[in-house]
Amino acid sequence: MPTGSELLRTHAPDVADALDAVVATTWATTAGHGTTDVVAEAARRVAGLHGLEPLTPPAADGDRGPTAPTGDGEAAVLAFAEQCGLDVSAVTPGQRSAFLAAAGPGAGDLAAALWVVDVLPRTRAALDALATPGPWPEPAPTHAGGDLWAALDGIIRTVPALGALDPVTSELVRLRVARQHRCRLCMSIRSRPAVRAGADEATFGAVDRHPTSDLDPLARAALALVDAMVWTPGRIDPAVAAALAAEATPAQQVEVVVDVTRNALNKVAVALGADAAHVTEGTELYEVAPDGTMTYGLTLD
Repeated sequence: MPTGSELLRTHAPDVADALDAVVATTWATTAGHGTTDVVAEAARRVAGLHGLEPLTPPAADGDRGPTAPTGDGEAAVLAFAEQCGLDVSAVTPGQRSAFLAAAGPGAGDLAAALWVVDVLPRTRAALDALATPGPWPEPAPTHAGGDLWAALDGIIRTVPALGALDPVTSELVRLRVARQHRCRLCMSIRSRPAVRAGADEATFGAVDRHPTSDLDPLARAALALVDAMVWTPGRIDPAVAAALAAEATPAQQVEVVVDVTRNALNKVAVALGADAAHVTEGTELYEVAPDGTMTYGLTLD
């Protein structure tokens, strides 16, 4: 049986490259901002909360740049990171304000780096649960780009191009992540391809009670893995992985995992209070192009 890393690279090589680029660029970015130490500590703490293997920076080589937040500032960053890792929907205005004050002009990059060290260990653990735990090779420094947000865009672009999952299952996975993170925008939108494929509000509402719903077995198995990645990523029940393996091809299993990863980017917006919906009531239709571009406010026809 392949390792989790091999499973990903076999069935989603472009996504594997994008994730490697994100990890390498994270550490290059934190080195430039002088925040490597605080992000590495956040990685250790958040992984420890869930029993995960933390991401670690490469060995220091030369000057890391300006000094990282210390004292109250560092404590604010770490408290923010831990709350995001435990339950991002419960980030308080005080935690958000303290983080922004400590991070200063680099808040966007720091929030992105904290997302990486929170979510990517979950991705690796889920893939290992579906395959065989094994080493995750360190990305080569050549994977590092100059812009962490541009590297994250690689995830946004490559995951929708996979196409192993049907549009309804993929949308149910997205919506379950949205509901768990309480992302206002994400909860207010519906996939036009999923609706065209027959999904309706009863289908979408079933994500809240998926274990006992009349959703098909593939959807129920996928949603169980979503919950495990969100709430117990370091203790994924082997029965959850086995149930998905019984219903999904290896390519579909990988796509469920990386769909969760891509959609979990909503944690950054939720954490920073930037997740407002486009509509004040009801929902709106959206569609994702093969290149990852999202268009909102569509009509069904």
